[in-house]
Amino acid sequence: MAFETILYEEDGPIGWLTLNRPDDGNMFTPLMCHEIRDCINDIRRETRTRVLVITGAGDKFFCIGGRKEGMEDTLLYAGVLPTLEMYEAIDRLQKPVIASVNGFAVGGGNVLQVVCDLTIAKEGAVFRQVGPMMGSFDAGFGTWYLEDAIGKKRAKEMWYRNIRLSAEQALEWGLINKVVPDDKLREETRRMALEIADRGPFALASIKGAFNARHGGVNGLARVAHDLLLRGYLGTEESHEMGASFREKRQPDPEKFGH
Repeated sequence: MAFETILYEEDGPIGWLTLNRPDDGNMFTPLMCHEIRDCINDIRRETRTRVLVITGAGDKFFCIGGRKEGMEDTLLYAGVLPTLEMYEAIDRLQKPVIASVNGFAVGGGNVLQVVCDLTIAKEGAVFRQVGPMMGSFDAGFGTWYLEDAIGKKRAKEMWYRNIRLSAEQALEWGLINKVVPDDKLREETRRMALEIADRGPFALASIKGAFNARHGGVNGLARVAHDLLLRGYLGTEESHEMGASFREKRQPDPEKFGH
């Protein structure tokens, strides 16, 4: 897969997706948002990758938000930075996603790491929401998911006061899962990813779907049923017998249902 604003490489069962605009804080652009979405959707359609890691290029920025470049002057979709496409793609991906935070995770960059299933950060990482300071805000992914991670009072403090959290503070608050020395970030991220890759992929997909159903409403519940439960159910004796009896126009044999 060839992209302009991101890098992607496979490392055994691990996929590494790197935001590759280090000279501009690895900020989202419309193209980057769509490339991240497309990359994740490609990963969703293959079975080689068991765990996805998202990180930033360089050693200073994970991501510091988004920039509207070359967008139309309209309130319609063509004039809105398509960040939701990235977040939704992460939620839909039936594989664990780890944010490997290599520097500043600010604004949409902090939302990105929050949306990921797990976060590992280097000691020098910084986490912050700055929307109200600069005439912006985030709702949904940036608030609901943040509240789930750190609680309502602390989530509101991040948004109302725009405080900076060190990696250790973020760990204490429950915003991230692990802090490692700066020079050990990739090594420890890889270790975590390989550990998760050893787990049952269908079980992990089911667990992730169950977590996401809470926020997804009917779409989230339908995804659990369609993508996970039905996929498993269609391989059962009950499903096979019901299908066979229908095709053969006979009563199903309950002895073939299994227990």
